[in-house]
Amino acid sequence: MDWLDLIIGFFLANILGYGGGPASIPLMYHEVVDRYHWSTDAEFSNILALGNALPGPIATKIAAFVGYDVYGIPGMAIALAATIVPSAVALIFLLKLLQKHRQSPIVKGMTLLVQPVVAIMMLLLTWQMASTAVQSAGLWQTLAIAAVAYWAMERKKIHPAIVICVAFAYGGIVLSQTMA
Repeated sequence: MDWLDLIIGFFLANILGYGGGPASIPLMYHEVVDRYHWSTDAEFSNILALGNALPGPIATKIAAFVGYDVYGIPGMAIALAATIVPSAVALIFLLKLLQKHRQSPIVKGMTLLVQPVVAIMMLLLTWQMASTAVQSAGLWQTLAIAAVAYWAMERKKIHPAIVICVAFAYGGIVLSQTMA
């Protein structure tokens, strides 16, 4: 029943992931790590980091990797379909309705007041990923990497994909020296 779990897990994460990728990530984390145990915290962090370094929507990259890992090529196709189809169907059927009522205070209130929920979900995911990083790399190294990443992206305006690739390279160098 892995294929059915893939459909349910990715369908739920993406149908409830208001706002796209960033809002879907904590929901995917819950399904992939907490509910179905398809990966660990550290593995999900690696999937997320690698997915952010590659072009395209993050939700489809997570679905493709996890689906392939769980059930091979069919699993990848199933997870991708469960990720893409809900958004496509909702877009087709709801776009006209939202356009018709976009000035409605109810629609504006719905979209505005869901943002704090999404922000908290992202904060919780950040906390979980930071905890995993501290456990594996140590507090000081994690803080140093976070500070350098912040400086590079916010102060020097270096693209996040480049910062992620540099962090991958750094991790590979440090890990290879530690294991040698």
